[in-house]
Amino acid sequence: MSKKLQSVALPVLAVLSGLLLGAIIMLIFGYDPIWGYEELFYSAFGSVKSIGEIFRAMAPLIFTALGFAVASRAGFFNVGLSGQALVGWVFAGWFALANPDLPRPVLIIATVVIAMLAGGIAGAIPGILRAYLGTSEVIVTIMMNYILLYSCNHIIRNVFSQDLMKNTDSSINVSANASYQTEWLRALTDNSRMNIGIFFAVIAVVVIWFLMTKTTLGFEIRSVGLNPTASDYAGMSAKRTIILSMIISGALAGLGGAIQGLGTFQNVYIQGGNLDIGFNGMSVALLASNSPLGIPLAAFLFGTLSIGAPGMVRAQIPPELIDVVTASIIFFIGVKFIFEQLIQPRLKAKGVK
Repeated sequence: MSKKLQSVALPVLAVLSGLLLGAIIMLIFGYDPIWGYEELFYSAFGSVKSIGEIFRAMAPLIFTALGFAVASRAGFFNVGLSGQALVGWVFAGWFALANPDLPRPVLIIATVVIAMLAGGIAGAIPGILRAYLGTSEVIVTIMMNYILLYSCNHIIRNVFSQDLMKNTDSSINVSANASYQTEWLRALTDNSRMNIGIFFAVIAVVVIWFLMTKTTLGFEIRSVGLNPTASDYAGMSAKRTIILSMIISGALAGLGGAIQGLGTFQNVYIQGGNLDIGFNGMSVALLASNSPLGIPLAAFLFGTLSIGAPGMVRAQIPPELIDVVTASIIFFIGVKFIFEQLIQPRLKAKGVK
């Protein structure tokens, strides 16, 4: 089987295997999986509004998945997407709340730039530590998630001016000029929360695909990911590339957070834990094998599962079982990586194709 065919077949098999395992678990606990999946897909695709919600859910996932993919191509496991997304959300929302009367194009562009800057700075910190001190980016990014979470909560509670707050834990909504929702999209999708973030996501997919496949920087990122020592020997700066890849990764996650905040919720509020779009974005990227062009399809699947999950209640099935299905899909994707990294080399060493 060719590598191109494998890159398509293996994620499809992982999805089908995850759905099958979910069905088996439903049967074990006495639920009807056919009825459950029927209600899930009916809830996801049964109305124009729910389809709009799927695209709404896709946009931030695409950005965090692209961020994870860029870091992975450079050889790094960026677990800090949740914190990077949150800091992008908070600082973009803060600017939008403090400047409600700026023209809409100015506010939209400003919030995009601020979110990317905030996320990029948050991503640069573990990148710099890894490049110059050799620290593990996994440990640093995990810790950064909590540093950014509690720092952002402190800013919302104690730094935001009182006229921006609805109560102690939540700000007022941003102005219509700053909201990523638009009247024409609401009318088109029966008043769903679909917003212009999905168009930003499509642009980002094309830009990252072009960056990674057609530019010198993309070649350097891939080279460093394969062998940083050889890249240095070839005249590339591995340290510079490491930091740049983490800045790009964080910037993408930051914009994903702004889209989640200003597109879905339209305000800023205290978070009780890490944003789920960070870890779900990692899952999307893994399902897509870190391919920028495959990420929208994987995000569509995850969006469908999240929007359709409440429909399973009608089949008297706990919607949490969708989390089991999602985890099963990632498990089977993980099996593919185990096969590639551990089993396949041994088979080749024994002369087995």
